[in-house]
Amino acid sequence: MRRLIVALLACLLAACGKPPVQQQESFVFGTRVEVLVADADAEKAKRAAAAVLREFDRLHRTYHAWQASELTALNASIAVARPHRVSTELAGFIVEAQALAVAGERLFDPGIGALVRLWGFHGDEFGKSLPDPAALAAWRQAAPSIADLVVAVDGTVTSRKREVALDFGGYLKGVALDRAAEALRAAGVANALINIGGNVMALGSKHGEPWRVGIQHPRQPGALATLALADGEAIGTSGDYQRFFERDGRRYCHLLDPRTAEPVAHTQALTVLIRPQAQAGMRSDALSKPLFIAGREDWRRLARALKVDDVLRVDADGRVQVTGAFAARLQLASGVPAPEIIE
Repeated sequence: MRRLIVALLACLLAACGKPPVQQQESFVFGTRVEVLVADADAEKAKRAAAAVLREFDRLHRTYHAWQASELTALNASIAVARPHRVSTELAGFIVEAQALAVAGERLFDPGIGALVRLWGFHGDEFGKSLPDPAALAAWRQAAPSIADLVVAVDGTVTSRKREVALDFGGYLKGVALDRAAEALRAAGVANALINIGGNVMALGSKHGEPWRVGIQHPRQPGALATLALADGEAIGTSGDYQRFFERDGRRYCHLLDPRTAEPVAHTQALTVLIRPQAQAGMRSDALSKPLFIAGREDWRRLARALKVDDVLRVDADGRVQVTGAFAARLQLASGVPAPEIIE
């Protein structure tokens, strides 16, 4: 699976006289995840990384969008207009995601799970058939949104529309990054890199050198560009090349525009860099979605509104656009044309 590539330089490993980087991997959130720890205490590194992967697995199972989980239980209650009391954690996720949806002009909306299902992306295999036009028309008519949910003080959730179904696929990986960073720091690990299928956060450095990562090229193997991440920075990419299918020469990706109920076709990939701040991981995941969906005319305006200064976008024709602040930090791969700088 194409993903953001973590560039591990051989001269920084044990062969050059420095402690090895401890690496643990798993497969959760529908993607490959890895935790790299640059710490001389190998046992501490292993224990800390293992704890992080256990938390990833818990989040994955608890909030799975189509397998039995706390989230599917809530969606089932919403579908029959039954109030449902949720955990404090899930209630917090809903309230936070509602605020994010407003900030992103509802282009990011975890309440469109039923639309994701209609397009066949609730499963490990997809693309067997296109959605029924009448079902899509009915969804557009209902226009369900996470904004239709009401969360009471005691955690009871009700909905103004039965068509609302939550899917945290564009948000939870970022939450997991922040949880991982918190857990690693609490365990005394100051230098690590967490990679969840292209959403990456850096802690400290790699034996005194910045962690260097690559941004996946959306149409070719390898990196489009590389950059060094500072302590506490997070980077997230939304692309049409991970979950998609093709039919009659057209690509249908899992990134859906709630305004049209259709997959986005005007953008191949969009990457955001979030500078060190609270919830940098969550922001790197959730804020790349509305910018991806916004399109050529609106992404820069919306990025300013969201206070995201560092953005790289690849349009449907493969043209690269990048904000000036971000361009200064990128090292483009050989053969990549000079990007359009957007101020």
